[in-house]
Amino acid sequence: MIKGLAIMRRRKVVVRKEEPPRKTTTNSSLTITTVRYGECQRNHAASIGGYVVDGCREFMASGEEGTSGALACAACGCHRNFHRREVETELDLLKSHWSTITLSIRHIGSFG
Repeated sequence: MIKGLAIMRRRKVVVRKEEPPRKTTTNSSLTITTVRYGECQRNHAASIGGYVVDGCREFMASGEEGTSGALACAACGCHRNFHRREVETELDLLKSHWSTITLSIRHIGSFG
């Protein structure tokens, strides 16, 4: 492990922030898409040929939406793109007072 990383982690205080799910509508169905960013996958030792990750478990924006801080993680300082992206999409296919069919699709990908 790189010494500087261990020292940086001891100084950080993390406050968890949850974002509300984003909703999108179409003519025939309702689509609810939720995007969440998981653990950091940045290799801090890539320049020297090694492999070291910082152990950050979840992206937490360090600023409000629309500011430059919204793309930096408050826990590890990395850009949001270094965190594993999880997209969950729910489709409400049938609009009826008798029944509703809901289909959930979960996509997990690396780096966006």
